[in-house]
Amino acid sequence: MGAGHSHGGGHSHDDGVAPSAEAAAARRRAGWILAVILVPVTVLTVLGMVLLWPSGKHEDLRLSSPYSTAPGVSFDTGKVMSVTKASCSGSSPDAQPDSSQNGSGQSPSQSPSQSPSQGASQGSGQSGSTPGASRLTSCFWAVTQPDAGGSPVQVVFNPEVSASDSVHPGDGIRYLNLSQVQGASAGHAPSYVFVDFVRSAPIAILAVLYAAVVILVARWRGFRALLGLGVAYLVLAFFLLPGLVDGKPAMPLALTASTAILIAVLYFAHGFSARTSTALLGTIFGLLVTAGLALWATDAAKLLGIGSHEASTLVNTSGTISISSVILCGLIVASLGALNDVTITQASAVWELYEFSPETSAPKLFASAMRIGRDHIASTVYTIAFAYAGAALPVLIIVMLYERPFLDTLTSAELAEEVVRTLIGSIGLVLAIPLTTLVAVLVVKATNLHRHAVDAEQPLTRRERRALGR
Repeated sequence: MGAGHSHGGGHSHDDGVAPSAEAAAARRRAGWILAVILVPVTVLTVLGMVLLWPSGKHEDLRLSSPYSTAPGVSFDTGKVMSVTKASCSGSSPDAQPDSSQNGSGQSPSQSPSQSPSQGASQGSGQSGSTPGASRLTSCFWAVTQPDAGGSPVQVVFNPEVSASDSVHPGDGIRYLNLSQVQGASAGHAPSYVFVDFVRSAPIAILAVLYAAVVILVARWRGFRALLGLGVAYLVLAFFLLPGLVDGKPAMPLALTASTAILIAVLYFAHGFSARTSTALLGTIFGLLVTAGLALWATDAAKLLGIGSHEASTLVNTSGTISISSVILCGLIVASLGALNDVTITQASAVWELYEFSPETSAPKLFASAMRIGRDHIASTVYTIAFAYAGAALPVLIIVMLYERPFLDTLTSAELAEEVVRTLIGSIGLVLAIPLTTLVAVLVVKATNLHRHAVDAEQPLTRRERRALGR
């Protein structure tokens, strides 16, 4: 993260060089100063988690799973042996398909309110007025060997998947097995319908590769960062998400969860040191600014999840779930990674600059550190914008094809949330840099480094060096 950046004169806490006795004494004093602020913050965070801890009682909530089945119907997995392309509306290798279905018996292109026949009409391209419909008139029929054993079966793929030409022998697939309920009355309906690809292997390989690269390059610090990431996901899974389902107040919930995540990821990755504590304090200030902006923008921009299928599903599932609260929490949590990155870099830069020249005045120290911060701002703003643009590419293409005016496009229900998230994340990131720099300057100046040279003559113990993150 930020500690890996090479801004300024380098970070001596990464190069294995022991701190001078004078610098170590200053950091001990800084640790006490920061503890006076951060210990109460940590206590309040723990208290907030206790008070806001979700009940976990969701028996009254019922959400139909797209992977649930009727009696006699099952989801099976298998490996594709061969693929044949045939007309979706004509004869097939074994049977005549009358619809393109997913696991719930509906076409992926049809809404829940459509009948299967309506979905089939759309999926098979029978409407001649639909552009590109001719690409959806052929289906793949795959001879598939079930993983459970037995004879190979013919699995039909819906036209959308067939049009992508992405089905090849050797692919693992998950399909709907209707053979037990159709019997002799099956007629032309397919008995085995494609649901999804089995992606366990490639995703597992990527996860292992990610962990290996992080640990290989960052070594022990990278391993600790992964542990912090694991703790962050636990906070999201067992506190934030269930809290939103319970209808807990969004702002306290988001701030409590975010502060807990920041404490975990910063101290896990960078250890307990004055630099890390300074970065944490600056990050909390940046988080408060981001939260304030998110609270205002959610209301002012009327971010209600209009046009989102997921939002409609949640609203119809429970009256306690507020989509505005979900969006607000999302805006705050989305900013954590970038805030963490820039603040640890700025805190380290200030410490390096001050230890190199303890006599530097506070204004000059602030100005020097901000020159480093401005370089970081320019690169990180691009990172946020491109990350959100990449995630929203399908929506951007659809909106582009609408041929609406540019301003209307940016403020439409489809893009407004992404635009606001990008702007709030960028504003919070930019403001976090001067805030963290100011906090770091105040902390290092409060240590009165040059006035405590006498205390600094005391040799450091091994435990003290470890506490300094060296």
